[in-house]
Amino acid sequence: MNAEFSAGSVNRDSLGAHAGRANDAESTAAERSADSRPKLLLVDDHQAQCMIMRRMFEARGYAVRVAHAVEQACALLDTWAPGYALVDLRMPRSSGLELIPRLKAVNAQMRIVVVTGYASIATAVEAIKLGATHYLIKPVDVDAVETAFRRAAGDETVPASEQPLSADRVEWEYIQHMLVEHRGNVSAAARAMGMHRRSLQRKLSKRPPSKRGRRH
Repeated sequence: MNAEFSAGSVNRDSLGAHAGRANDAESTAAERSADSRPKLLLVDDHQAQCMIMRRMFEARGYAVRVAHAVEQACALLDTWAPGYALVDLRMPRSSGLELIPRLKAVNAQMRIVVVTGYASIATAVEAIKLGATHYLIKPVDVDAVETAFRRAAGDETVPASEQPLSADRVEWEYIQHMLVEHRGNVSAAARAMGMHRRSLQRKLSKRPPSKRGRRH
């Protein structure tokens, strides 16, 4: 009886060891598979939106990491180099524009798409000059972002608008330009424009005006 018990124990131990090796092999294969996936960094302070985009990109085979502030994204970049980045422009304390040079320093070939619900000519120009691949206006979906990642050149067929910017939009664009010039410092931008800081803050708290004026 003791011999039977011992033999059974050996068989169970052997099976357990075999199962353990199989599990290790599966884990290693899964890790290799994960390592081969394209790496994507999502940077957006809207956590719910970020999680939705994360699930959508993971379903398409991306290995995704998320940051909700520029500082948090920089901490991830210390040990991780993604090939793609989707960066929100407006975040607490820092602009998404400040992250672009850091991303390019980690991977010069990184495809970076900047997204915002407050698009302006100034921020679009600066994003591209800093190294972004494309600039999109929210709301965006995964298809639009993936198409933007693949954009390697400009489109010379895009038509110029026949309508001038509205007066309110011209002022708003100028304010955005001055903010970029002063690295997001509201007080410095207000001084440069001869405006009280509170007046500028009130203007910034409003949604961007329509781009085009009415045709008469």
